[in-house]
Amino acid sequence: MSFFRKMKDRMFKSSSKLDEGLDAIIEEGADTAEVVPEVEVPEAEAKVASEEAAAEATPEPSSAETPEPQPEIAVGAAPVPEAEPEPTPIAAPEPELAPSRPGILGRLMGRSAEPKRALDDEMLEQLEELLIASDMGVDIALRVTANMAEGRYGKLMSATEIKTLLAAEIAGVMEPVARPLPIYPKTPQVVLVVGVNGSGKTTTIGKLSSQFRAAGKKVVIAAGDTFRAAAVEQLQVWGDRAGVPVLTAPEGSDPAALAYDAMVKAEAEGADLLMIDTAGRLQNRADLMEELAKIVRVIRKKDPDAPHNTLLVLDATTGQNALRQVELFGQMADVSGLVMTKLDGTAKGGVLVALADKFGLPIHAIGVGEQIEDLQPFDPEEFADALVGLDRS
Repeated sequence: MSFFRKMKDRMFKSSSKLDEGLDAIIEEGADTAEVVPEVEVPEAEAKVASEEAAAEATPEPSSAETPEPQPEIAVGAAPVPEAEPEPTPIAAPEPELAPSRPGILGRLMGRSAEPKRALDDEMLEQLEELLIASDMGVDIALRVTANMAEGRYGKLMSATEIKTLLAAEIAGVMEPVARPLPIYPKTPQVVLVVGVNGSGKTTTIGKLSSQFRAAGKKVVIAAGDTFRAAAVEQLQVWGDRAGVPVLTAPEGSDPAALAYDAMVKAEAEGADLLMIDTAGRLQNRADLMEELAKIVRVIRKKDPDAPHNTLLVLDATTGQNALRQVELFGQMADVSGLVMTKLDGTAKGGVLVALADKFGLPIHAIGVGEQIEDLQPFDPEEFADALVGLDRS
């Protein structure tokens, strides 16, 4: 199964899906007049249909008889005795007619077309509300719907047409930020990975390390979350699976000191990449954010250009809170790129569109599962299609 198909199957499984909402909007205000698709009728069949229609339109002769003229009676003549009225015959019951079959044109036409609705103010307002509910943000929702309405206002639109337009608008926003993690000739290339608790940093490091190792790169991992033994153990499991060494320090050690030592060892071993894990921290904890800034300062004592990449791992289920995380982590650690995880567990993946629109940071990868192949480079068109539920197959 391709990653795109898996992404479409897994994304936004909770209620209030964006694609279902779009279908509901069209169905709610669909034009009640039946839309009949245009069908090209062969000339011979059209002639038969015309003859059938003409036959049906020809009125049948009336069965009522014309009354006979009454004889004139002369004035003063003797009255003529009235004849006994003849008994009225009882009419036989008419045979029950079979249900009329549709004409040849009707049989050729088949079913009616997909429901359509006029793209008016009410529909645009419903689209805006739906996009905002998906955490796309007010500004981008208003701009996207305005672009969709340009040159199309008042026209009848089907759900498929609306999804196609919406996917194109979203892909246009995401295209400039869809960039893979850059690889530099300088070694070791230091990649610092940051994020809040539970965002998926450790798993992301393991997956990226495994993929770089499979691409022929020599990778070293530094378990910088020295306060959580489970994080170290998880990294060691990924390291064993990928054949990547994991550098650790005693529990409670200074993570900045570990990062410095890891740079020294990675350089001595000729590593191409050094992936440094960090402890999860809430963006509203000033002390923890300052600790992250300290790690960056210590790394730069060894290499003024390091870290060469600072990846912020975001949990898609956090919704609009991700905007605040990008802002604060960017101030403390100079974030250079984003990785969005857990898109398979939320109906609010639209926040990725809001992030791209507001910050313009590169989106290197997205994840929709726990397996290595479930973390893939970000493709704006595939993401947009999956977000709105558009199937182009």
